Amino acid sequence: MSHLPPIGVWIAAFLTLSALSFLYKDNPFFRFAESLFAGVSLGYYVGITLDQTLVPNLIEPMQQDFGKHWDLLVPGLLGVLLYMRYFPRIGWVSRYALAIYVTYYIGLDFTRRLHGEAMPQIARLIVALPGPNPLAFIFVIGVLSVLVYFFFSKEQGPVTRRISRLGIWFLMISFGAAFGFTVMGRVALLIGRLNFLILDWIYPILGI
Repeated sequence: MSHLPPIGVWIAAFLTLSALSFLYKDNPFFRFAESLFAGVSLGYYVGITLDQTLVPNLIEPMQQDFGKHWDLLVPGLLGVLLYMRYFPRIGWVSRYALAIYVTYYIGLDFTRRLHGEAMPQIARLIVALPGPNPLAFIFVIGVLSVLVYFFFSKEQGPVTRRISRLGIWFLMISFGAAFGFTVMGRVALLIGRLNFLILDWIYPILGI
């Protein structure tokens, strides 16, 4: 006697098959699963933002000691102004908040990437210069050629044009490796869903 899987497994299997049905063609089942996933993800994100960002960093500090944390009104007001874009008459106000938000995070992310990515890569480049390892030499050539490719302050000459073309090859190799890594991750997700359909849904139905 087969033991039917619980209702949650049936729902998950239906949504999985609905998402995979797009491999055949666009259909109402796929659009339903896509819309449901987007809605649930948005609701989860809003809940996480309220619980882990707004409440502990804005609402609770102002409730506990408003005199000490009155300056939090400024970011709170900027956050409210972002939603003014839904009102056509005063939608232009949201542009100021968006401009402040974008410039703040550009400056913050620029410093983070400079110290977290650019400076360590330059340090590794300097260390690799005297190394006997041929891979270190390839690493140095790749970094320098890519930097020449992205140097737009002066028109490229015959030499720099050839070096930048070599930088394009290094960029294409890195993009290909990144794409392959992404495909491997997606295939792993597909294998996980197929294992779920077979082990948790089909096998219990067949009594295996």
